[in-house]
Amino acid sequence: MEIRRFLLGLCTFFFLYRSLSAESTCKLKAKFNLSGYKDVEKKTVVIGGMFPVHKRIASSDGNTSRVPVSAGCEGFNLRTFRWTQTMLFAISEINERTDLLPNTDLGYVIYDSCFTISKAVEGALTYLTGQDEAVPNYRCGTGAPLAALVGAGGSDLSVATARMLGLYHFPQVSYSSTCSVLNSKFQFPTFLRTIPNDKHQSTAMARVVLHFGWTWVGTIAADDDYGKYGIRDFKEQVEEAGVCISFSETLPKVSSPEAIQRIVQTVVESTAKIIVVFSSDVDLSPLIAELLQHNVTNRTWIASEAWVTSALINQPGVSVQFLAGTLGFGVRRADIPGLQRHLLDLDPYADSITEEFWETVFNCTLDYGKAQRLAKQRAKEVNGTLSRAVRGVPDGLCTGSESLAQLNTTYSDVSQLRITYSVYKAVYAVAHALHNLEHCKQGKGPFIGNSCADITDFEPWQLMYYMKNVRFKVPNTEEEIYFEDGDIEGFYDIINWQVNSNGDVSYVTVGRYNGSAAQEDRIHIMNDSIVWNNEVLEPPRSVCSENCQPGTRKGIRQGEPVCCFDCIPCADGEISNTTNARECILCSGDYWSNEAHDTCVPKIIEFLAFGEPLGITLIVISAFGALVTIAVGVVFVVHIGTPLVKANDALLSFSLLFSLVVTFLCSIVFIGEPQRWSCMTSQVALALGFALCLSSIMGGRLGENSFTSLWMKTVVKAIHKTCTVWLIILPPYPIKNTSAQNIKIILECDEGSVVFICCIFAYDILLALLAFVFAFIARKLEDHFSEAKCMTFGMLVFFIVWISFVPAYLSTRGKFMVAVQIFAILASSFGLLTCIFLPKCYVLLIKPERNTEEMMRPRAKPRDGTSTGTSASLATAGTEVNSTIASTAIDD
Repeated sequence: MEIRRFLLGLCTFFFLYRSLSAESTCKLKAKFNLSGYKDVEKKTVVIGGMFPVHKRIASSDGNTSRVPVSAGCEGFNLRTFRWTQTMLFAISEINERTDLLPNTDLGYVIYDSCFTISKAVEGALTYLTGQDEAVPNYRCGTGAPLAALVGAGGSDLSVATARMLGLYHFPQVSYSSTCSVLNSKFQFPTFLRTIPNDKHQSTAMARVVLHFGWTWVGTIAADDDYGKYGIRDFKEQVEEAGVCISFSETLPKVSSPEAIQRIVQTVVESTAKIIVVFSSDVDLSPLIAELLQHNVTNRTWIASEAWVTSALINQPGVSVQFLAGTLGFGVRRADIPGLQRHLLDLDPYADSITEEFWETVFNCTLDYGKAQRLAKQRAKEVNGTLSRAVRGVPDGLCTGSESLAQLNTTYSDVSQLRITYSVYKAVYAVAHALHNLEHCKQGKGPFIGNSCADITDFEPWQLMYYMKNVRFKVPNTEEEIYFEDGDIEGFYDIINWQVNSNGDVSYVTVGRYNGSAAQEDRIHIMNDSIVWNNEVLEPPRSVCSENCQPGTRKGIRQGEPVCCFDCIPCADGEISNTTNARECILCSGDYWSNEAHDTCVPKIIEFLAFGEPLGITLIVISAFGALVTIAVGVVFVVHIGTPLVKANDALLSFSLLFSLVVTFLCSIVFIGEPQRWSCMTSQVALALGFALCLSSIMGGRLGENSFTSLWMKTVVKAIHKTCTVWLIILPPYPIKNTSAQNIKIILECDEGSVVFICCIFAYDILLALLAFVFAFIARKLEDHFSEAKCMTFGMLVFFIVWISFVPAYLSTRGKFMVAVQIFAILASSFGLLTCIFLPKCYVLLIKPERNTEEMMRPRAKPRDGTSTGTSASLATAGTEVNSTIASTAIDD
């Protein structure tokens, strides 16, 4: 907006200055140095054109001692010269038609913008003025009215000229300015174009990157509006989709070897294999040359429409090395009948631009004097004298009859007419708008009072009305052209650079993009038709970090883009079942992660089962112990009347054997899936069994049968009461233990109350200690049988087993904890059974001759003049000592 105000102020200043000053004081402050084509004589309407025929402006000497003259141009561009000739061809074709502007003869004024903003502004001012010396805000020339400007080449050139032309509501139709900023009708009210808006191309590039799963790309853009806006729109879309930019470099507009070297170094050091380039061929060519010097390969380039089919980039022997496999976007392609004939039918002497073109392609000069001077210089450098050949026709002189058809140049190549076709459409758009203006019927016109404009004298804004509303079909292609807010539909061919059988790069269409279609139908890519760099068929991978597979999660690296991450395995109990998961999912209570950590699987249900080998083994041992115990009881029944059985109190022996059968069998209740009844039965049966067993052992040491019976009843009654209270108030019950082991659910019994179970087994421990003490004291009462020693050994085994049981039990989990408990029960039971009853069975079955009353009597063994007491006497003493304890227990 500020630029528009400045230009308006500048024009107003010139107007006032020219009005107030005398004619003699008018001065031209500077001279423009423009080249081009002009044909305005006897023409009805003049169309302007602007093309970057040269690549840059020539350096000036900076002399300020004379009237300033704008710099000339250098670096002839064959491709853009073809565009210029296409405009001339289209105007000539229209003038010959009888159905389009039949009564109007079109003229033209075409200037060379030299791919420079200053030259483009010079050309626009000169065109508006109507004379070679530009006077802002004035139309000084006479003759045919100006219709519209076709140009001005690159986007930054069009931005500059469109701001100026917009001040005068002068129509401008661009053939190659794609920058999205030009879509603003507030800034550029009269700008139109026959090439798609870059917002479509940026979207198409983003869709291609996402289509192939590339998440790590580099970008390079020209330092102009075309590059900056195009790459900005692209980056916004891909970054929103999760793609990361490895680097973002800008190509210098003026020669800068340092900047080019820096960009090459960035490309070499980056791990990104995909590089998106928004640039013209002119700006990109220095970088390509430097990359070739550094032999940079193994990169896939994504090309914008400005260079995707440029021969300046696709040079023989260059592109094959590191640009083969490039994917790019090209605007619509078309064949234009008659254009090639026009391109080849040039008069080299017609104008200065054509003369320069001729000298460039044939590497000669049309100037005889120049050719002679060059020949003399070469001859002098060779032998120091002038040869006779110099006196004739000098070498290097063009004849003017050379054949363009024999040359294979970009200029004469009509196989990829894309921007060229856009120029053709732009000229026809202006022609159809003029045709509609010319054939307006009075009284039905679009202007005030339904009036029409005069084709021989109309205002630019009047033509602008018809330009915005024009609708026509392009000759030969039948493509329908119309403008929506100055733009046409966004259609692109997706082009792949493939090496053909001759070793050259050919452009193969491998897809389409249509910005006007539905979202799901906009892009179509034939993946199988693409040949990537190094002539492989598989798309290259370009990622900062490889995908995190299921079972891992992404760990972001500090200070790096989100696409650069580490894959961290999920912790135990957590899973990730998607690629590139950001977080691991915690498995629910009854589930645990599998080894791959990608699925939650049910936890292993663990308990000591009947059918597993360990369970079967323990059952067999338990049953064996019970059977052996019963067998011992049978032996005692068979020998019930023998002295040995009588001496050992049959009631106590049978109660002890019964208690051992109970302990053997109760161990089986611990096996199997815990149920409510089994949890209640197992501990109670164990406690009662050991209480009965230990009380029987103590009873055997305490003596009288009546007191023994009373003692056993007291013990069992006490245990029974305690167990009954326990089972009523806080009974044991089965639980699922999920905390002991992460991967398992252990089915076990919760004891309900620690207090009760501690009381019960504390009572058993007390009985065991008392039984051990009595047995230990009685070991010195010698008799032939030594029963007290056997009981002492039995109790020692009992204590050793259960003392060892505690650390073993606490260090195990799951079914092995139950197995340890069963083993302790069985070991202690076998220890008591073996130590107490094995000697007796030995006498009863193996040595029956010892089973006599004499052998059962205690032996007197004098020691230091005293006699040793008998077992009976110690039992009597024990009875007296413990009578009080028994009576107290009965009262309870």
